[in-house]
Amino acid sequence: MNDLEARVDRLESLEAIRQLVSKYSLSLDMRDLDAHVNLFAEDIRVSKNTSGREALKRWLDDTLRFQFTGTSHHIGNHIIEFDDPDRAHGVVYSKNEHETPREDGGIDWVIMQMMYWDNYQRIDNTWYFRRRLPCYWYATDLNIPPVGENKMRWPDRENYKGAYHELFPSWNLFWKNPPSDKDIPEVALPAPRGEFLKTMRGNSPDPKIRVR
Repeated sequence: MNDLEARVDRLESLEAIRQLVSKYSLSLDMRDLDAHVNLFAEDIRVSKNTSGREALKRWLDDTLRFQFTGTSHHIGNHIIEFDDPDRAHGVVYSKNEHETPREDGGIDWVIMQMMYWDNYQRIDNTWYFRRRLPCYWYATDLNIPPVGENKMRWPDRENYKGAYHELFPSWNLFWKNPPSDKDIPEVALPAPRGEFLKTMRGNSPDPKIRVR
């Protein structure tokens, strides 16, 4: 592949991955589980003991049928970087709304802010999700701002902390190291091309999904 072909291939791959993420949201919200699971690699890992699209479809059906009567996923910022021509990783923001039934028969409208750490793979000239790691900042009833600790607040569940900031060490470093009035801040060199996320992660490997 010459340089021009490689550049065109990269542009086509970027667009295909962006479309993959948008298709994820639409198929999930419309409950087209066949369309949804076909966005993942055939051998997608679902749990310690299960893998494949059939297992993913079963897990999704159980989750979506009983936890939400409706959802809407809105995709935002999307950074994509390539490991090689057929593998990539990325971070994508998602702002979501959920119609959520309570045990007492009532219904809450839960809004959520999150991001996904994604790994993508091109197989037989088609891009798929190799995995998705969801990281949450908050989830709360539409009318109750999620101020304070433990911002994940679902009906009939104990509040808990999301993992929204844990991907990036800069969050804790910022709060632990306030500058003095006399400090002249140093500025690190820009990240190498194609390594923005890797640099922000402190050169750590891709985060792992805790398989249950």
